[in-house]
Amino acid sequence: MKISARNILKGKVKTITPGSVNSEVTIELPGGQEITSIITKKSVENLGLAPGKAAYAVIKSSEVMIAID
Repeated sequence: MKISARNILKGKVKTITPGSVNSEVTIELPGGQEITSIITKKSVENLGLAPGKAAYAVIKSSEVMIAID
């Protein structure tokens, strides 16, 4: 994976809280810190996100995106 964002934090999905259109995804980092992002339910589905799955928090400017290998 190549990406222009400078801040890529690897962790594991801790929780996914679905809403009507978007879902709140919380990733737990190795040190125990957590980072939360709001992404579409379709993106959660397409990425196959689930609690315990490895994922990346990709931070660019004011956005936090979720990525996988």
